[in-house]
Amino acid sequence: MSIKLRTYFALTFALFIFITTVFLSITISKQSSKKLEKEVGDSLAGVAFQMADKLDYFMWSRFQEIQVFSQLEALENPNRSNEAQKLLDQLHTSIPTFSWVGTTDNKGIVTASSGKILKNVDISERPVFKEALDKPFIGDVHNALLLAKWLPTQDGEPLQLVDISTPIIGNDGKFKGVLAAHLSWEWTKEVKNIVLQPLQGKRDDVELFIVSSKDQTVLLGPKNMLGKPLKLSNLESVQFKRNDWKLERWPDGKRYLTGYAFGKGYKNYRGLGWTVIVRQPEDVAFSSVNHLNQLIFIIGTIFSILMAVLGWFLAGIVSTPLFKITQAANKLRHGENVEIPYFKGIKDIEILSLSLRELVASLVKTESELGKMENIAMHDALTGLPNRLSLYTYLNEKLVSDHTHQSNFLLYLDLDGFKLVNDSFGHHVGDILLNEVGIRIKSCLNNDQFVARLGGDEFVVMISTVTPSPIQVANQIADQIIRELNRPFFIQGHKVQVGCSIGAALLTEKDTTPEEILQLADHALYISKNEGKNQVNFYPNKNRVS
Repeated sequence: MSIKLRTYFALTFALFIFITTVFLSITISKQSSKKLEKEVGDSLAGVAFQMADKLDYFMWSRFQEIQVFSQLEALENPNRSNEAQKLLDQLHTSIPTFSWVGTTDNKGIVTASSGKILKNVDISERPVFKEALDKPFIGDVHNALLLAKWLPTQDGEPLQLVDISTPIIGNDGKFKGVLAAHLSWEWTKEVKNIVLQPLQGKRDDVELFIVSSKDQTVLLGPKNMLGKPLKLSNLESVQFKRNDWKLERWPDGKRYLTGYAFGKGYKNYRGLGWTVIVRQPEDVAFSSVNHLNQLIFIIGTIFSILMAVLGWFLAGIVSTPLFKITQAANKLRHGENVEIPYFKGIKDIEILSLSLRELVASLVKTESELGKMENIAMHDALTGLPNRLSLYTYLNEKLVSDHTHQSNFLLYLDLDGFKLVNDSFGHHVGDILLNEVGIRIKSCLNNDQFVARLGGDEFVVMISTVTPSPIQVANQIADQIIRELNRPFFIQGHKVQVGCSIGAALLTEKDTTPEEILQLADHALYISKNEGKNQVNFYPNKNRVS
């Protein structure tokens, strides 16, 4: 027999509700405070990350501009110095952040420069020339030396620059000189103002620092700290590329809520290891937390008194089934196989428990069906191997991953003589043969290597290796597969013989889609077919497989 909830009002005790309400108020206050503190800390860490990201993007943009500019023919030809001069002046005018841009000959003599500053001056001993003889160079922040008297600052402070330079290589492949640029460090102040602008009126007394990886020197911050090392306990962990926030005591003896972010670079710009720090005094940062604690305590006390008077008799009957339902729900959330308990007696809880039980049963059934459908969609029905869709998913993951530490080869396999097997013994034998081929291919691979069937007699193998000779490894595996598939198959009393032609291609950051890398491997496969079959060929562009 079910009765309504209000029937139990007279059966509970006011004291139990009072104690429970006070306890919950205190618990909620603590949990809310922790959450709010985390939100404030995450906010500062987020500002630091935005600053680091904008720094890296800005440096990458200037780096790319210098790279593109260095390809202009006018810069490599001494007879076109006047044209080069105009181009450099235009670049300086269009992007004022370039305080100075110039080109040198192969001996380090400036041949053209923005504003003709330092023209004909020997800079062969400067890092901007010495470090860019064979590859692009990006230097850390430093005070201007040669340019100081030509480029005075408005506030009288020392002019600080960041160097970017790249070798100029002529059409004949010879070194012609260096395209060098000095970026004014003033642009970081503009970026800082943009990043901190949304915090105005919301986060008072926020300060932002940029710290060099070299001796933790302050590159941007309060004037009294510029150029000095900053000693903070968490700087070391941040420079291991972990962004975080901490409540930390600074060298001035005060405690600050401190957000960190490490500049990881952007695309082909690896970054200079700058750390961005955003700090706010502890009492200012957590003023809202203290206010919240006071407010929760006052509201909790008032609510406890009201509940003790009006509803103290409710909790004893209602809390137990609700707690058990909540406990079962938490176990389900953590993956345990439990059922929502079913309660009778209180109509509302009875409906709730029954509805939750039915909902959980429905979700479990739906999840099981979805898992089966996904498995069918991602695997070949004949061989049980991953299919084309699964391959594309795998390739997409590889194409966006980091290629710095490993090489990834795709082997495109096509059976030689498979049509003859079908014509001679029938499609049933051909199907069995394909399944056996899949088994033999897998026997040649490690557990972490990927094999898929595209359809027909075409298979694809993915090889990942960190060895210094990745092509040799891929070649060895391809040769092993060919040898395995050349061994005769014995199917239903028939001796079946096939061969295997393979085309190989290396996955690189230039490949943006699975179709592109498959086309490269297919091109190499075409070469294997034309040169006699039963062999492996790599995509013939040496720059892609070296």
